[in-house]
Amino acid sequence: MAHYLIANCAATAKLVIFRVMPASNATSRFSDRVENYVRYRPGYPPQVLQMLKTQCGLNASHVIADIASGTGIWTRQLLEHGNAVYGIEPNAEMRSAGERLLADFSKFTSIAATAEKTTLPDRSVDFVTSAQAAHWFDRQSARREFARILRPGGWLVLMWNERVTDSTPFLRAYEQLLLKFAIDYQEVRHERTTAEIDEFFDPAPFEERLFAMQQVFDYAGVEGRLLSSSYAPGSEHPLYAPMLRELRHIFDAHAVNGRAAFEYKTRVYFGKLD
Repeated sequence: MAHYLIANCAATAKLVIFRVMPASNATSRFSDRVENYVRYRPGYPPQVLQMLKTQCGLNASHVIADIASGTGIWTRQLLEHGNAVYGIEPNAEMRSAGERLLADFSKFTSIAATAEKTTLPDRSVDFVTSAQAAHWFDRQSARREFARILRPGGWLVLMWNERVTDSTPFLRAYEQLLLKFAIDYQEVRHERTTAEIDEFFDPAPFEERLFAMQQVFDYAGVEGRLLSSSYAPGSEHPLYAPMLRELRHIFDAHAVNGRAAFEYKTRVYFGKLD
């Protein structure tokens, strides 16, 4: 079971630079790890929603397109706020999990579509959001699509949870584990996997906010968090067993009272496209 400790951080002017992954890779790479994704991926600080209310005027009457909604981690927070949400998700396994987990929300509509072709009507939504996903999009095509479906004065909101890699001995050891065992980790880690963020907004201005968050896990949670990642070797891979042996060693060496903490910086970028 994960526990969340949330704290505000000051806004920054950092420009995050990534590159885009092939669309087929982006759509399929989480298919075999959906359950771990559901159980162990972090949510988003409640301060994000509060910030959108104060800075963007978000209210419960607004209609939202949540792009690459996945299993519905961020989508749920919008639905709990009272918003009608279109969950746009191309991955069948992730979409099915989201439909199951969000079945009690009457304002949720699941759509099998992509960021570049949402199938939504022109000027049909007040907000376009995307959490932990925009680095997979074709930037120019997605921006055109977002501008098409947004109503005049509508907002684009992009966010990522960036795992901190060096603030504690556990996190430093965990990072070395990934560098040693993970498949294509260095190609998809945050500082290398998103496009220049301004390409989603240009020529319109945008702002950034930064929040801090923490997950605290027992060993089962740490293992599940690792295996939820797209770059972690699967159970049939020869690196799988030695990776988990080393993970257990790292946990035993650094856990405090049987718990280890993952720390994150949640970066939120928001602006209007018109």
